[in-house]
Amino acid sequence: MLRLHDFLESGNGYKVRLLLTQLEIPFEWIEHDILRGETRTPTYLALNPNGRIPLLELEDGKCLAESNAIQWYLAEGTRFLPDERFLRAQVLQWLFFEQYSHEPYIAVVRFWAHSGTLDEHADEIDARRARGHEALAVMENHLAPRSWFVGDAASIADIGLYAYTHVAAEGGFDLSAYPAIQSWLHRVRTLPGHIPIDFQSF
Repeated sequence: MLRLHDFLESGNGYKVRLLLTQLEIPFEWIEHDILRGETRTPTYLALNPNGRIPLLELEDGKCLAESNAIQWYLAEGTRFLPDERFLRAQVLQWLFFEQYSHEPYIAVVRFWAHSGTLDEHADEIDARRARGHEALAVMENHLAPRSWFVGDAASIADIGLYAYTHVAAEGGFDLSAYPAIQSWLHRVRTLPGHIPIDFQSF
């Protein structure tokens, strides 16, 4: 059985939990509290020298890190990854966008809020939120005439961007000005096999 090393509050981990559940792939869930340094132990670092979650441990003992790489691996040959070459490249385009233009701002401010360290980063918050809203505007404009990020069906591009967008308010991002995003969030929530980010019964 697959083993997922994870932290419940992590949107990056949630991407993988959500995809595994939607694909009905059984897995063992192992939580590591990143706030307590549980991914910095010698045992964990032997699995992932970068000391981060999520980490997918395969049945043969191989380990795969980075949430979007894990998504790509799991989605191969499923409805969540298109077959057509250009559409596949577009999926990658949005996954890169999520990691470089979205996550560093929306996810990071949420993490500061959850960890009680907003005051320590007061000089960065306004800039981070501004960049986060820039990313949301790109998403809003893209989604306005379409239902999904790539093609005519949900893909791992949608799962990847949903993870931190749907909890953006926890970092102080008001989504009321983004109606296309709100409609898209509803569509993702109604996909078969959907689970909330705090779901634990694996």
